[in-house]
Amino acid sequence: MPTDAQPVRARLDIVSDVVCPWCYIGKHRLGQALEMLDEAVDLEIRWRPFELNPGMPREGMDRRAYCEAKFGSVEYANQLYANVAANARADGLPMAVERIARTPNTRAAHRLIEAAGRAGCQDAVVDALFQAYFVDGRDIGSTATLVDIAAAAGLNADAIETLLRGASGDDEIERQEREAHDLGVNGVPAFLFNGRLLFSGAQTPQTIALSIQRAIAKGL
Repeated sequence: MPTDAQPVRARLDIVSDVVCPWCYIGKHRLGQALEMLDEAVDLEIRWRPFELNPGMPREGMDRRAYCEAKFGSVEYANQLYANVAANARADGLPMAVERIARTPNTRAAHRLIEAAGRAGCQDAVVDALFQAYFVDGRDIGSTATLVDIAAAAGLNADAIETLLRGASGDDEIERQEREAHDLGVNGVPAFLFNGRLLFSGAQTPQTIALSIQRAIAKGL
């Protein structure tokens, strides 16, 4: 790590989907990792889109129907989510997937995250989306829910509602998703350091911090 007064500036992009439980856990672990980094590291954090269910109807799906279609049965889906919830609890994160009634289409949520990035409140909006879905069981495909989240983060509710009721921003989300695929992102969360794939998965805070430190040392 450098010892002079000039901080190392770099960009860390996290490719994720707000219905991905490992992305929820990974965000928490990233926060812990950032606290381990040298003060001379100045990271610009950006959240980039990835749709786990790109063919999802715009209105989303009943949760039971979704689990049966994707996992074969609700029982098997519950087993998978029980494992994820155990990991969340071990990290001190609440998770109440039993409250989720609908699996949403996340395109609108990603458009909100993009708008939040332009307004400088992206991290807060991503946190609020994870809280709304994994803890409160809210439908984050609903325009009303997204507008509530935007307003709580300090965004103009009317402007966000107008944005979400139109199609503005769809092309940008699709462009970023294609770019992520071209960089080798096939699953999320995935972490990009200065535009290069660093690693995928909800790694431990120690592994995340070490990976960033090594990337800086290599001058990536």
